[in-house]
Amino acid sequence: FLLQGATTRSSALKTRWVGTSAASQNIQRQIAQLRNEAGPILIEGESGTGKEVTAQLIHAQQAETPFVVINVASVPDNLFESEFFGHIKGAFTGADQNKMGLAEAAQGGDLFLDEVEALSLPHQAKLLRFLETGECRRVGAKETVIVQTRVIAATNRNLNQMVADGKFRED
Repeated sequence: FLLQGATTRSSALKTRWVGTSAASQNIQRQIAQLRNEAGPILIEGESGTGKEVTAQLIHAQQAETPFVVINVASVPDNLFESEFFGHIKGAFTGADQNKMGLAEAAQGGDLFLDEVEALSLPHQAKLLRFLETGECRRVGAKETVIVQTRVIAATNRNLNQMVADGKFRED
């Protein structure tokens, strides 16, 4: 039940890069340059191009830190806040225990949001606030917690087109 739909992976995970072409080596250099990037990272590419592998390789450059993975499209819209931010016991029907959210579980490491384009506009606003402030408030809680985690997001859609269509926030 805790962190449904998510996995925490050790950076000891041995993800290997396959390919030796000039284009492949260029991507490997770009990944290496992201080692100390503290801000959010967006990985774009068609399905099957290795976006999650890229995220794992970016993360693997850090010491032993959490790597929390969530496929955003797999989280029902009405559960997003509870899954992402967590909740406290009694916050809603069925909340029979405190639950840590994905963002908090990734404290000090990386939070990988696969298929970020699946977020609804209201949840995009909540994610934006988290990206700007690092603030997490569990559903039903009064206090906020500051979480320091790097967010790596991936999409197989053209976000610029989604912005133009009013389906994704420009900011």
